[in-house]
Amino acid sequence: MTIQYFGQTPRLSEATVANGFVFLAGMVPENTEAGATEQTRNVLEQIDHWLAQCGSDKNHILEATIFLPDLADYDAVNIAWDAWVNPQRAPARACVEAKLAKQEWKVEIKVSAVQIQK
Repeated sequence: MTIQYFGQTPRLSEATVANGFVFLAGMVPENTEAGATEQTRNVLEQIDHWLAQCGSDKNHILEATIFLPDLADYDAVNIAWDAWVNPQRAPARACVEAKLAKQEWKVEIKVSAVQIQK
């Protein structure tokens, strides 16, 4: 089996692909000064980017896990999520409260997808 690594650093890869499955690392916001909705939009843009690099897109996401350090941001995160996700192809999803590695992050999202069949 061949495994492809994307955005690799000594610590982690932003994405890996094996047997047609795409696994993204937890994506965190780059716009740490923003509120939860804007941070979520930024994370979803990153997800779009890495899925495209791996031959997939948001319509092929199988599952998503959303980590929030404060569940009070749940509705704000869903504003961005609901505008982004295809309602006919919504993935299985979990949303959990978790302490994130950096205090300024309001959201982290991890997804797994399949590659687009050509």
